[in-house]
Amino acid sequence: MHFYNTTEDDQNQGEEVLKDVTKSGKERPWRERKLENVSYSELLQILKFKKASNVGACGRVLEFKPTDEGYLKLFKTWFCKSKLCPVCNWRRSMKNSYQAQQVVEAVIKEKPKARWLYLTLTARNAVDGEDLNKGLSELTKAFNKLKMYAKVKKNLIGFMRSTEVTVNKETGAYNQHMHILLCVENMYFKDKKNYISHDEWTTLWQKALKVIYRPIVNIQVIKPNKKGDTDIQSAIKETSKYSVKSSDYLTDNKDRNLEIVGDLEFGLFRKRMISYGGLLKEKHKLLNLDDMEDGNLVQTSDEEKPSEAEQEANSIIAIWHYQKQNYYLK
Repeated sequence: MHFYNTTEDDQNQGEEVLKDVTKSGKERPWRERKLENVSYSELLQILKFKKASNVGACGRVLEFKPTDEGYLKLFKTWFCKSKLCPVCNWRRSMKNSYQAQQVVEAVIKEKPKARWLYLTLTARNAVDGEDLNKGLSELTKAFNKLKMYAKVKKNLIGFMRSTEVTVNKETGAYNQHMHILLCVENMYFKDKKNYISHDEWTTLWQKALKVIYRPIVNIQVIKPNKKGDTDIQSAIKETSKYSVKSSDYLTDNKDRNLEIVGDLEFGLFRKRMISYGGLLKEKHKLLNLDDMEDGNLVQTSDEEKPSEAEQEANSIIAIWHYQKQNYYLK
């Protein structure tokens, strides 16, 4: 736990607002994410969650190290790591994207002829808040069945899977779906014995889910596009994004927000929202990458780690001012 003396910190603040800009010139959204974090912590306080004060302290004091190029590198702060925290989820998304890129590059190096697919799996039946935890468990169980079916298993080299939960604005129910980046053997496209059509993927997913309806399944081959970015990088970004959008529980309807936060806190409890399998899991371990959900959120990539010389430089401290609703330099 990490607590700060609010009064003392506020007295030590100056008038200069924090401006943390990336190498590409884009300003990092510290203020926006912290404002959302404050709203989230207030909801937790009303709901009497013990972690409310810890969430409120998340990212309150930021210590940066300046570089010779004139931009900042985050050196030290305290993150609450709550699954719904907007600050932590922003950092997780960056970290997940960076890690996935490293893992995919390592797999491509070992298996240059392997092919890549992007699979989206849905379940039509939305669930109520009290059934969300169970529903997520059943979705994961169904995916574990799917990847073990003979035709899938013999083609599968590895995967990265993320689970997303969205709130139906009309009914208030929770929809769950999965985004999966699949690495398959080159022979997958060679003949009908190996190739799995869209219709067949749907049939296999229906079987794994044990439902009578035809679930919506999307499968696409990943190839470079014309924009210079690649489809695989887009798929990585999609698979690495937030498992729950803060816009779903930070709306103008406070009563609804309280209900959703309460449902999600219990529904996502002890649920792993991102995981690797097969060769991708092996590469994640060999690259010595830490836990995607509970690891270090200060440096989300190697580029963000201050060098030894930068670590010895004088720190720049930014402190959140609750009244002025912004970060001010100390």
